[in-house]
Amino acid sequence: MKKLIAVLLTLAMILSLAACGTNNNTTTKAPETTKAADTTTKAADTTTKAADTTTQAPETAAPAKEIKVGLICLHDENSTYDLNFLNGFKEACANMGLDEDHYIIKTNIGETQDCYEAAAEMVDEGCNVVFSDSFGHQAFMLAAAKDFPETVFCSATGVYAHTEGLDNYANAFAAIYEGRYLAGIAAGMKLNEMIESGKITADQAKMGYVGAYTYAEVISGYTSFYLGAKSVCPSVTMEVTFTGSWYDETAEKEGAEMLIKNGCVLISQHADSLGAPTACENNGVPNVSYNGSTKAAGPNTYIVSSRINWAPYYEYVIQTVRDGGKVDVDWVGTIATGSVELAELNTSVAAKGTEEAIQAAWNELKEGKLHVFDTANFTVNGQPVTTYLADVDDDGTFTGDTEAIADGYFHESEYRSGPYFDLQIDGITLLDTNFG
Repeated sequence: MKKLIAVLLTLAMILSLAACGTNNNTTTKAPETTKAADTTTKAADTTTKAADTTTQAPETAAPAKEIKVGLICLHDENSTYDLNFLNGFKEACANMGLDEDHYIIKTNIGETQDCYEAAAEMVDEGCNVVFSDSFGHQAFMLAAAKDFPETVFCSATGVYAHTEGLDNYANAFAAIYEGRYLAGIAAGMKLNEMIESGKITADQAKMGYVGAYTYAEVISGYTSFYLGAKSVCPSVTMEVTFTGSWYDETAEKEGAEMLIKNGCVLISQHADSLGAPTACENNGVPNVSYNGSTKAAGPNTYIVSSRINWAPYYEYVIQTVRDGGKVDVDWVGTIATGSVELAELNTSVAAKGTEEAIQAAWNELKEGKLHVFDTANFTVNGQPVTTYLADVDDDGTFTGDTEAIADGYFHESEYRSGPYFDLQIDGITLLDTNFG
């Protein structure tokens, strides 16, 4: 009898141990199922990840930070400039999985205290990040950053972050001078076509440019456009007029019409309405626009447009804040980051060979073989430029503080994101300079 009991007890222990072994395997293997997605997305590193899965299975990744973002615009979608920001912002939000409950847009916010109040309202509504799209917003965004240190404020085209040193205040821009240079090539190719066809002579290859203000941002833009045109049409000259406003359709249209009457045979712009493109279409004058295609307004005259694609920047900031990281306070987008773009070329107006000429220059810019502000390609008052102190540290004195020329070219947007090229080079005539 004792032997029978012993056998039964031994059998029960074996069954119990077998059952315990099954439960232990289930517990340790379960986390591998949650890691399956990682293994799939990291297919190229499957072998290494397999070991990581086993050792890291008990760990749980920190959840991504809940995020809400806001955008303050100077104007609305009727401004090509603001529309470009709006499109980039909405694209970025969609790409980052943010629906309309997770972003706020305020339009027609002036470069006044209204900007501060709009930013403060966004903070009250739960925004972790507030963006603004105009240079004149920056003082009010900076004030908000100081008052709300837990929120990140990003002021596009501004210059204060470079010297302020705040962790929650940032500026951003892009190397759009490269895009304008490429658009200038399209303009120069068109001028060459007009010369070859006998429509104009080489010394009549004069372009017009409608600018907003005499800021470095505008100077950098029209100079890079001119240098792009000059790279393929050496006889080109250019006249620039200013409106004293970023968005004034009447003034921009009148400015373009005045340039056309002055003998300008092609018009470009750094102003935000359809005024100049409309004037070009009405007068049959080729047009190179900015911030996106204006083909709908000028189907017979529009050639191409350069633009900053802001989506990569917005996505970078959103992801960085979501991950609890620190946003770069002086960010510059490039061709490589997808931040500098050209709208589709209007081949019915553009000169033959334009696409190939642009692509060749695009490749050289991307590879660092071509520099827009190569000092071998321009002079000032008839003299070459070998040294120049640029006003990089914006302290309100408008005095040069940083040597910007090295290795034979002006290093634009390398020492700070906001443009600081403000040389007045030969070949460009300013018709008025009352709008500083």
